[in-house]
Amino acid sequence: MPADHHHTCACCAEHLDGPPLSYGAAAPEGWKPRYARRRDSELTPDQCMIKGRDFFVHGLVEIPVRDSGDTFSWGVWVSLSEANFARTHDLWEDPAREQEPPYFGWLFTELPAYPESTFMLKTHVRTRAVGLRPLIELEPTDHPLAVEQREGITAARVQEFADLLLRG
Repeated sequence: MPADHHHTCACCAEHLDGPPLSYGAAAPEGWKPRYARRRDSELTPDQCMIKGRDFFVHGLVEIPVRDSGDTFSWGVWVSLSEANFARTHDLWEDPAREQEPPYFGWLFTELPAYPESTFMLKTHVRTRAVGLRPLIELEPTDHPLAVEQREGITAARVQEFADLLLRG
């Protein structure tokens, strides 16, 4: 295990003990910076549209850390149908959005911490209170990410993520 057990929060720049409990992707797979110049494409921190035909929402795959009581999160992008994306967009600031049924989507983020691709895993997007990113629930399969979401991980696994993602 590395000698340093602290990190700087990417959101608030605060120095924190222990490895980070979240990592995320800035955009869905397939987004290219040149799309920002197109009128039919847009990337915000929460939603993305590519060429007026591909629609994404940014959410969290949450994983319980069994031996610490913490929650580890992957910030991921999930594709939605045009109708579900429009509904999500329309209700984005509406407190009633918590009552929405989950939306089906495909995971559009490749997570390098897994030996098997995470791209295009089946998901359900659960809308939460205004100000909170949607919860992304993977369909129950034997993919390591789905297993970890169901069964949880250890603090040692969180450290493995930090070693891989922060130290290469």
